[in-house]
Amino acid sequence: MSGMRWEKAMLIYNRKAGKEKVDQLSDAVAAIASEVGELTLVQTTEPGEGEKICRERSSDYDLLLILGGDGTVHECINGAAKSSSPPEIAILPGGTCNDFARTLRLPLQVGKAAEQVLTGPVYDTDIGEVNGRVFTNFIGIGLITDTSENIDSDEKERMGKLSYFLSTLRTLRQAEPFAFRLKHDEGTVDSEAVMILIANGRSLGTAKLPFAGEGIHDGMLDVLIVRQAGLSLAWQVINGGDLTDYRESGGVIEYIQTTSLRVETDEPKGIDSDGEIYLQTPADISVLPSHLRFFYGDDAQLAESE
Repeated sequence: MSGMRWEKAMLIYNRKAGKEKVDQLSDAVAAIASEVGELTLVQTTEPGEGEKICRERSSDYDLLLILGGDGTVHECINGAAKSSSPPEIAILPGGTCNDFARTLRLPLQVGKAAEQVLTGPVYDTDIGEVNGRVFTNFIGIGLITDTSENIDSDEKERMGKLSYFLSTLRTLRQAEPFAFRLKHDEGTVDSEAVMILIANGRSLGTAKLPFAGEGIHDGMLDVLIVRQAGLSLAWQVINGGDLTDYRESGGVIEYIQTTSLRVETDEPKGIDSDGEIYLQTPADISVLPSHLRFFYGDDAQLAESE
């Protein structure tokens, strides 16, 4: 197997997407096969299977390729992060938003992203941890969780990222503030909010988040506390904006950087973790610096200097 970049690689994908997924799989294999001595394809058929496979088997491989959207990535990373010796990881974006792939500056076509694995840089990358689970991109409490829960699955299939916009409009009409206590590295915030967003990545619902730097290399989490649900303001937060405006928002939005935090709420509230909602507050959240190695797009050279 001399001359090949990897002796063993595993490509894991979810079978539910029909012909389009088959075409994506074909593109990925065509791009990567010449550099892999033994390429294993694993098709998952039920929730939790990808995590179990990655936890138990990923350390047997030099390269793990994850073909799917943010939910598939979230599941597989929760397995890989707990394996005895995690391999290098390549995200092949096959979902609706592909937010973590955007943070890594990868091409959003599966075949081109696979080609990037042959040429792109690999960097040690921060991931987050919440209540014993890991996340790559973000944690949300309040409005953002309600938005995810309001997305109609049929609408998402037909309309893609537009469904997130429609869901947000529906959610804003019923956004209610909740009481919270947030302890972070430099103090405590006791207040009310309609949304708390804790970001590691730099994209949410395909929009670029308004934080400086790469985020996934600084050993810190970026926290936004949004206290009011005005339509234009909340939509701006969810879809990016200028952080300077937030600092001048008169306390409507508070921005914090921290390595860890604890969020308590009067009533248990759902936690949106990379778009998946299965945890509740209270939430203990921290960053795991340089925890996994990911492939990046060719234009991500600045990541190394963060």
